[in-house]
Amino acid sequence: MQPIESSAIQPLRDALLDWYAQQGRELPWRNTRDPYAIWISEVMLQQTQVKTVIPYYERWLAQFPNAAALAAADQQQVLKAWQGLGYYARARNLHRAAQQIVEMGGQFPTDLKSAMALAGIGRTTAGGILSAAFNLPLPILDGNVKRVLSRLVALPKPPSKSLPLLWQISQTLLDPVQPRDFNQAIMDLGATVCTPKQPACLRCPWNFCCLAHQTQMQNNLPVPETRAPVPHKQIGVAVIWNDCQQILIDRRRQEGLLGGLWEFPGGKIEPGETVEQCIQREIREEIGIEIRVGEHLISIDHAYSHFHVTLNVHHCRYLSGEPQPIECDEIRWVAVSELAQFAFPVANVKIIQALSQSCG
Repeated sequence: MQPIESSAIQPLRDALLDWYAQQGRELPWRNTRDPYAIWISEVMLQQTQVKTVIPYYERWLAQFPNAAALAAADQQQVLKAWQGLGYYARARNLHRAAQQIVEMGGQFPTDLKSAMALAGIGRTTAGGILSAAFNLPLPILDGNVKRVLSRLVALPKPPSKSLPLLWQISQTLLDPVQPRDFNQAIMDLGATVCTPKQPACLRCPWNFCCLAHQTQMQNNLPVPETRAPVPHKQIGVAVIWNDCQQILIDRRRQEGLLGGLWEFPGGKIEPGETVEQCIQREIREEIGIEIRVGEHLISIDHAYSHFHVTLNVHHCRYLSGEPQPIECDEIRWVAVSELAQFAFPVANVKIIQALSQSCG
């Protein structure tokens, strides 16, 4: 690793901006200077690909065109609009931050400290919003930028071990006159040229100064992060029917994974338990009722960021007891036709699809 020569900084800026003028992507949030719309795009793009985000972004702005509209919405409307994007804490934080903005007078803040005080907004997100909306000279350090900079200087450690240095490099390289375009350009460079695998170095405007390219190390950098083995959990899930042909669903508590979303109740299968025993125990503990576990409906494999699950879903019959929200915020009996009105995690949506087919 070598520091970037001061004489190379302006040539790097110019080369990137020239490349961006010719090769930059046409994206809907680049056609606005509205900080609200840019904020929504920045949050949606966290952990999610552009092609997935665009239709969600357009529907979101149609439903919640400004911070006031978002703040006034019911959380279930917000989660339903987000359904399928994953990482639902992002949606809850957007909702809360919109309420904070309304409390502050309705305008998105124009300084870094105030922006970072909003729910769910860190330094990279704040820098991305404020540079794009107001052309403020604030650096960013998302996943694409970390990869580009790690290769540029041949960083010998995983990016997470060198964040202060990477922030310093991002700040040093940032074009002070065109920070908006520079930040968008370096993100595009990482997304389209300096990709995780098989980067297109011959098309890169920075190859004249990139140490990874010059030393043929581009496929070995960034140094991989140390990752723990991904656990796999087996989950028993109950589709509980009553005599009125309604199904019981519950709404998860606000804190934690998938907070505020509706689901079919169930839980982790403990060692020595059968799926049926797990479902009966979980329903007794979570809702306080007795059920009879019936036939298997579907098994669903689903991956979260830090673990995988297999949902083992069974039809069940309600027998006795008064349903209570012991381990959740709310419970309801609903018809199959009403399930689409509620915000469910993606894996539960697959259960709904299986139910619709079996009842159709």
